Amino acid sequence: MSDGKGELFELEMLGEGIERRYRKMRPEVEAMPWGTLDLAGIPANAVLLARKQWTGAAFQEHRTGIACAATLRALLECRAPLDLIAMAARFPMDELVHVELCARMAMELGGGTEILHDPDEMIVEADESLRPLLRCAELVVRFFCVGEALSIPLLRGTWHAARHPLPRAVLGRIVKDEAAHGTFGFTFLDWALEHLDESDRAHLGKQADRSIRAVHKQWASIKKNRLGLYDEVAGDALAWMQSDAYLTLAAKSLEDKVRRPLLARGIPITA
Repeated sequence: MSDGKGELFELEMLGEGIERRYRKMRPEVEAMPWGTLDLAGIPANAVLLARKQWTGAAFQEHRTGIACAATLRALLECRAPLDLIAMAARFPMDELVHVELCARMAMELGGGTEILHDPDEMIVEADESLRPLLRCAELVVRFFCVGEALSIPLLRGTWHAARHPLPRAVLGRIVKDEAAHGTFGFTFLDWALEHLDESDRAHLGKQADRSIRAVHKQWASIKKNRLGLYDEVAGDALAWMQSDAYLTLAAKSLEDKVRRPLLARGIPITA
């Protein structure tokens, strides 16, 4: 870290010609119905919470972009199939778009909130002593078979909970992009498994357990700090689910989209 407290998470655009090229690549960002969110009648504490949630979402999407870029490098290093690498090459761009969408949602609500972070600790890197294929598989299992596979049904659930056109459009765009992210990890495993022995699969199981335990900690925090602010007006406008509904969907999604597919591929997980 640059100091004892970390660096402030801030974003910027270079603008002019570079931004125009970016907009041309992903015009759907500007097509969102920005400026249509009416906060009248929504409690101030609910708006503040939504600002924190959308800022946090931008930060998490930024972290996921780093994870996608790290995985892309590992795919190249282990000489994965070219078409599989090409599919993964779009993922960092998707995540950058999601960063902007979430950040702009925070601005629509009155501005982002402060997040301090250590830029050297954004993701957990794979063990460099592993051979390239296993190193890549570790990243894929943690970031895609657990992280992305679990996030998609939760994002979809939040999207369905949203009624206002703006957050619904933003979440719909993210869900559309993330669909390919969620299936990618298992597509990679289906190719890689014949090159992995029992000890390799045991290593991947431990890595999956590691990520699942981190998810359980997040759920425990949600249970401990239930929002208590949910009402139909705020929920529709600010795009969140009730805590109980979210946790129920999360548990089902972990079982159906993460644990069962991993176990079916011979990845021994216990979490």
